[in-house]
Amino acid sequence: MNAARKLTTKEKALQLNLDPKIYGSFAEIGGGQEVAAIFFRAGSASGTIAKTMSAYDMTFSDAIYGASPRYVCEERLFKMLEKEFGLLLLRLSKRASDTRFFAFANTVETINFKKTNQAHGWVGFKFQLNPGAEPNECVLHVILKDNNANWQQEVLGIIGVNLIYGCYHLNDPEELLCSIVDGFDKDRVEIDMFRLNGPDFEHVDNRLISLQLVKNGLSRLAMFDKNGHVLQPSEALYKKNILILRGRFRPVTYVSVDMMLAGHRKFLEEENVDRDDVMALAELNFKELKRSGGNIDVQEYLHTADLLCSLGQNVLISDYQEYYRLVRYISQFTRGKKIGIILGMYNLQRVFDESYYQRLHGRILEAFGILFGRNVVLFVYPSFKRGTDKVYKLDDLEVTPNQKPLLDYLIMNGKVAEIKKARLENLHIVSDDVLEKIKKDEEGWEDCVPSRVAEAIKANSLFGFPKQSVGGKKKLKTANTQPENGV
Repeated sequence: MNAARKLTTKEKALQLNLDPKIYGSFAEIGGGQEVAAIFFRAGSASGTIAKTMSAYDMTFSDAIYGASPRYVCEERLFKMLEKEFGLLLLRLSKRASDTRFFAFANTVETINFKKTNQAHGWVGFKFQLNPGAEPNECVLHVILKDNNANWQQEVLGIIGVNLIYGCYHLNDPEELLCSIVDGFDKDRVEIDMFRLNGPDFEHVDNRLISLQLVKNGLSRLAMFDKNGHVLQPSEALYKKNILILRGRFRPVTYVSVDMMLAGHRKFLEEENVDRDDVMALAELNFKELKRSGGNIDVQEYLHTADLLCSLGQNVLISDYQEYYRLVRYISQFTRGKKIGIILGMYNLQRVFDESYYQRLHGRILEAFGILFGRNVVLFVYPSFKRGTDKVYKLDDLEVTPNQKPLLDYLIMNGKVAEIKKARLENLHIVSDDVLEKIKKDEEGWEDCVPSRVAEAIKANSLFGFPKQSVGGKKKLKTANTQPENGV
């Protein structure tokens, strides 16, 4: 066999079947029993499969695994994995000394007859890399994009085989991640959450895996909470009022901190927006950073995410450059709740730049229909006019004569609103200037960023801060007393 050639799905299943030390159970709910079926068709399945089952009826499923709030959810998946793996250890204890046990499970909703639902599923694999060892877990959430249930079932089967084979045979997490879509066009699915845990994978940073999802085109966004835990977007955003601040945050300055704080205050003034129902997100955009800096450095994204999390922020990383595309994606989860976007004056100018919408048949009107037709408000933060100390505010925005009535309409109807209580004394801070000072360790850059950000930059030599300066003689300055906490 040619080592350079990727194995087919059947070849992967057969190789697993022929390994006498790999043995386990399959539990599949929804979408058929497509994963187990591939192992059966590959031949020698008795060498791998201890049991297959599919408890489609909710009453049966609850009786076997315990009740869950939803049929297709992460909680149900974990109960399935725990139950099936525990039964293997209990009933096959005589094989424990020379067998690597596993439990594969999925719980899936495929597209319905009327094609009115979002097809998706949770897929999980609990497995030992060595006999008798504590098990590891690999969990992913997949969105199925085919408009035919049979095609979706086919993809599910391939994903399951790829996952099982990859966990046993691929050592690099990114290689494992990318192998999930071997054997079909990756545009047929979106994997918006992937997590790998266990004693054999303590070195793995699941945030890095989430970034690799976006980098490799397997997902459009990744999310972390303020503690750095990976979130699954559709569950984290479900029926929430969402407030987003987009930026490069290289580094996080006092301006970006105040933009979020002032924007949050403004968001709470909106009708039907309750403090307990708001999720605030600092968004890093892959395409924006690549446009301004060339290659994508995922490690730098992690450092930036760490800094934002240290200030109490949830972090969103996406590859949606245009705001209307981001809103269209997020609004499918918020279910009519409000979305607030905080942006500066120069980013608002770009929203009205019609060159961004040339590929749309309806051009800017089509984009604005998507953007503002989904209960969205743009909160505009002032800037200094470039090269001057004159404050640049919403009233000063210059658009074309044809766009002026459109802008007036959006303002009058509360779709575009000005943040009036901004800290104007910090507007002189320009992140690109601060970044250059950090690289050269010039005097005064610490005054432009929260103290814990400055400490992290120095301690970890972030953003090009000279390593020889770490722990140097300079004393951290804390003259600016603006709050550093998140919202």
